Amino acid sequence: MNSFEADPTEPGAVAEPERLLQPVPEGRRITVMLAAFEGWNDAGEAASDALRYLNKLWGGKKVAAIDADEYYDFQFTRPTIRRTAAGERKIKWPSTRIFKASVPDSNVDVIFVQGTEPSYKWRAYTAELLVHAEALHVDYVILVGALLADVPHSRPIPVSTSTDDAALRERMDLEASQYEGPVGIVGVLGEVALLAGLPTVSLWAAVPHYVAQAPSPKAQLALLHRIEELLQVPLDTTELVEEADAWERGVDELATEDPEIAAYVRQLEEAKDTADLPEASGESIAREFERYLKRRGKDKP
Repeated sequence: MNSFEADPTEPGAVAEPERLLQPVPEGRRITVMLAAFEGWNDAGEAASDALRYLNKLWGGKKVAAIDADEYYDFQFTRPTIRRTAAGERKIKWPSTRIFKASVPDSNVDVIFVQGTEPSYKWRAYTAELLVHAEALHVDYVILVGALLADVPHSRPIPVSTSTDDAALRERMDLEASQYEGPVGIVGVLGEVALLAGLPTVSLWAAVPHYVAQAPSPKAQLALLHRIEELLQVPLDTTELVEEADAWERGVDELATEDPEIAAYVRQLEEAKDTADLPEASGESIAREFERYLKRRGKDKP
């Protein structure tokens, strides 16, 4: 949904949706919680990988953790043994860790919530996360997920942005999610965060179901681009762009080796291109009209 209504205070101007992060007084910082969970909400591990990328990029420091024994079934989400830098074997338990980072050259701090979807006590788990959010002075929540879908790997990965906050929908020109059915911890946390009065949006990347295994760098990159837009901060994704290109070439090669897969991909491409034509045409016309109005305004004496 896009709005191109003229602003009555500026004749001829084209109204644009407002940004998620609203201006704050000089010297005040804005804190955004970014949360992603491995498991059911994380096709191709695109969501959790996107947050790990940002956490590393911005040098996040661990500030809290949630006790694994309270929330995980270790027969389902098993601990793993890994070797330390010293060569010693050490058990790594499933957990939820919370990191904090400051975005360079901005007034934005980011709280990263990274972990595995819990097995038990989801209401207590999300309540505990919100206690940490309050202690860390979180102003906004961005929930990040990835799902399997009938989309072609050779086209831009769709990322949906939605919110159940009516005021936020109107301000940002967003839509409410129309999904009905089983939900994961992302959906539960989204509802609880809204009940706590935190402006909350959800991002979902559509991962091609026929290449569902991790990693999924193209979907990860699509999520990062959307986060970049929401936070209004530039991201260095050069390395990931190369990985996404290599991933796409690899899937191309696999598809050409299987005639049935190749035919299926062509079918998805045709469906995607056909579905995008009316919307793309409308958006391009609106953008060109907006540019024309701006140019006309500048040309006036």
